[in-house]
Amino acid sequence: MTPTHFAFSSTFLLGLAGLAFHRTHLLSALLCLEGMMLSLFIALSMWTLQLNSASFSASPMLLLAFSACEAGAGLALLVATARTHGTDRLQSLNLLQC
Repeated sequence: MTPTHFAFSSTFLLGLAGLAFHRTHLLSALLCLEGMMLSLFIALSMWTLQLNSASFSASPMLLLAFSACEAGAGLALLVATARTHGTDRLQSLNLLQC
């Protein structure tokens, strides 16, 4: 395992662990998701550069576009949750209570 592969794998796993264990606020969950997407983007970009292939060059940009859409939808949910519930704590959100 190369040091760059280890760095990207550990960055993704740290984001996944943060998402799994520290789910108190919606904003922290969104930040962990963004960290995971950023590590995937950098790893996919490095993989495309190592292959020296032009056919995979669009895939990092596609992942970055989906990541931007995910961030926009997440921030819209954060604003809507803060307006309706008054907080972004995930424990206060109840799906049975509309």
